Amino acid sequence: MSHIFKNNTFAVVDLETTGTSRSDNNHIIQFGCAIVKNMEVVKTYSFMINPHREIPLSVQNLTGISNDDVANEKDFSYYAPKIIEILKDTVFVAHNVEFDFPFLNYELMQYGYESLTNKAIDTVELTKIAFPTLPSYKLSDLTSRLKIKHLNPHKADSDAYGTAVLLIDDIKRLEQLPQATLNTLSSLSHGLVRDTSWIFTEIADTLRKTKRPLPKEYMQVRNIILQKQTHNIASNGEDHKFPIENTAKRRLFKGKINYRKAQVELIDHIHDFVVNPNERAMLVESPNGTGKTFSYLFSYAYQLYSSRKLVISTPTKVLQDQILTREIPQMLKITNLDLTAEVVKASSHYLDLDGFVQSLFQSSPNKPTLVLQMQILVWLTQTKTGDLDELQLTNYKAPLFSQIQHPGDARVGSNFAEVDFWNLARQKQEQTDILVTNHSYLANHYNDSIWGQNPYLVIDEAHRFADNVTTSRNNALHFESLWGVLSHLRNLLYYKDDSVKEIANNDVQLNFLLKNLDPDILELIQVINRLQQALYKQKEFATGENYLPNGSLQLSFEGANLFPKNGAFITSLEEFERKLEQVRQNTNQLLFQLYNSQNLAATDELLSDLTDQIDRLDYYMEKCYQLADIISDENKLMDEGFVLIITNPDDPLSTNLSWLKLDISHELKQIYQRFDHILFISATLTSDHNFDFTINQLSLSDLHPQTYIGNSTFDIKKHLEVLSVKDMPSVDEDAHDKMLENILLNDISTKSHVLVLMTNLDKIHDVFLNIMNAPELKDFEILAQGLSGSNNRIAKRFAIAKKAIILGADSFWEGIDFHNCGIDTVIISKIPFESPDQPEVRLRQRKLENKGINVFEKDTLPRAIIKFRQGMGRLIRGENDHGQFVILDSRLWTKNYGSAFLSTIPVKVEKFNLKELHKKLENYDQRRHKTDH
Repeated sequence: MSHIFKNNTFAVVDLETTGTSRSDNNHIIQFGCAIVKNMEVVKTYSFMINPHREIPLSVQNLTGISNDDVANEKDFSYYAPKIIEILKDTVFVAHNVEFDFPFLNYELMQYGYESLTNKAIDTVELTKIAFPTLPSYKLSDLTSRLKIKHLNPHKADSDAYGTAVLLIDDIKRLEQLPQATLNTLSSLSHGLVRDTSWIFTEIADTLRKTKRPLPKEYMQVRNIILQKQTHNIASNGEDHKFPIENTAKRRLFKGKINYRKAQVELIDHIHDFVVNPNERAMLVESPNGTGKTFSYLFSYAYQLYSSRKLVISTPTKVLQDQILTREIPQMLKITNLDLTAEVVKASSHYLDLDGFVQSLFQSSPNKPTLVLQMQILVWLTQTKTGDLDELQLTNYKAPLFSQIQHPGDARVGSNFAEVDFWNLARQKQEQTDILVTNHSYLANHYNDSIWGQNPYLVIDEAHRFADNVTTSRNNALHFESLWGVLSHLRNLLYYKDDSVKEIANNDVQLNFLLKNLDPDILELIQVINRLQQALYKQKEFATGENYLPNGSLQLSFEGANLFPKNGAFITSLEEFERKLEQVRQNTNQLLFQLYNSQNLAATDELLSDLTDQIDRLDYYMEKCYQLADIISDENKLMDEGFVLIITNPDDPLSTNLSWLKLDISHELKQIYQRFDHILFISATLTSDHNFDFTINQLSLSDLHPQTYIGNSTFDIKKHLEVLSVKDMPSVDEDAHDKMLENILLNDISTKSHVLVLMTNLDKIHDVFLNIMNAPELKDFEILAQGLSGSNNRIAKRFAIAKKAIILGADSFWEGIDFHNCGIDTVIISKIPFESPDQPEVRLRQRKLENKGINVFEKDTLPRAIIKFRQGMGRLIRGENDHGQFVILDSRLWTKNYGSAFLSTIPVKVEKFNLKELHKKLENYDQRRHKTDH
């Protein structure tokens, strides 16, 4: 390691305070500091400080510092001179320096001292850039992930020490980067927090003086350093035969995985199906923990030496990654087969190198964009795929992504054509044997040539396939968003400081286009208003209504009621098509003129922004054509449901339109025609112990599918305990949710990871607010859907935390995976019946009613049973999992349909009174503790 900072002393500081707002009578209660010299922690300080005010309960819960702890301590006036002396001639460092540095200065100034002028460095930004693929940048998570000893999180002395070691790790990592990457980082870093840029410039400038050849694993294209690309090696075509005899399987498995009779039976059933030329489809229900993924991989793999590919479709990226990085390598290791595998996802998941480099030379970005750019520069020295998912971001809404996500075109002649991530991914996919994708991508790209000739198909988590295909067919005309596009377009053309009008000068053609385009845009807005008013007038014909928490109104419609023949909407839609196309063409012509005129000073940013607006107009043109096609075809109209989303129920001009497929049987059958020997597999495909609901939902009757229910590979009774409280208040009463809160506050102290499954986001909000600062839960990180970030972020926080509670609905029953997390308790608040207020549910049920089908028996109940079983499946994912499944819905015992749910539970249900719950939960943990030891 170099000695770039040998002459610098870093004072790494962490403060604990009574609150975050300096001016609201908040004060420091603990000062922690670690001194770093020559990249080693040489000394630490810790002062407890009397704030002369009460410490809020939430702060006590977080820090563990009580009023008694500081009651007899000196106040800040005593410690101020000591702190000034400690920090003299040092570089001030903190994890979120914009909190600690100003807060400390505020306290100093309150006691008559001058504010500090030290260089100030932020380890949040530093670590994000040095380690761009970490899932979290909370200090406690970082110290755990980077194996930094950190004894008392949220205590200032321990946090300061942890941050000091983190600073050292950051600097060491940055010093290892190639010089060209460091140079670019240094040039960008001036926009970072306070003096954080100094770290980058010092490292870059110092290392620039030493000759450092580019390591062989890298390549440089322009000023960007990339990992050298690797390509698939085609399989050798040797004859590999499936091991029919179980003795042969035992030999393959020996020393690698356990030989489990139930799993081998599953493998054999799938293999028999795959090699039978007369079969097209098979449904398999395989219990959690039976190794279903390995089983189907093993069964299909030996058939892939005939130039046929295996396509695996999953519902989530998490499962995709698990199959690609864990399951397939394990299968190849056991079988010694030389097959290759690649993930297939939309181009927008891949970094567009041309767009990214262009973004580096544009106007000064905002802080999040700058940090993201610097993260990507470092990540490019690590990634071999350019898949943005590797960055583990929780959303892709930053403006930068519209420029750097790959549009999916074939790059020819661009600066990065030879190393373009998307095109390299496509090349690998063409050559590979196993392709792993997701349900939505498959539904929209089933005719893609990438799948090869006559490919096999496995639909994993098949109970979700139909709903995912339906969702992939949903569309919308969000008129308010189109208003925004048109307003922004007018701003670019006429009103910005560097608008097209400002730079048009005496260009005759450009001025002519500008003169005609503005009235066209205004007329288009008027047509949009007429469309909105025509839709709004149909309110009385809605089949259902639903008010959202944000005040918006959702109205459900059958197509014939929303679009009466010769009605105002259909007439205005034709005019909308013409006007929208006219605006799009004229804007495109104007852009062409700007590109080709030598005399116009159009900035790259203006040209790029205009291009984006044209792309958006193209998008709305496409949606308009799709809607017109549906409305003009009576059969298509019957297969669609329509929803008006009115953001202000009293304003017709806040009306927006979406539509969804109610019958996807045709789409499903088209997908099936493209593939061969299709396996549908999941832990929950049966309802009432048969596959009837799934066969109907997946439109599989014509394929006459085989069916098979696998056995568990372990004794579930030793792993799962199911508890049912029989005297809970009615689920319709407020007392039910209050009782849930009491259970969380009083009965789960011995638990580590608790998943609370609910059915209503409003109720989640209420429960969260009532328990979030409770001292009884001070050791738990409390996470709530819709309140604690994206669902993926919540899942990551839950997995990382030592003790955590999730309050979740919807996808937390079945859509979010908690692999390697060790959930010990799942609490079901209510049986998961769908809400009939949801537009898609109401429309689907209405269509079934029109066919004379018993909706509850044939649709509502089977869906709830499968979701109930999925919720139980969150708990026991494999033979190393143990836990309790707690049901707080008395309808299990009071309603006729309760027996349908009880019959799906694989162990005896313990039925007891509420007052016994605490002992049941505690005793289980005591028994488990004895077993583990």
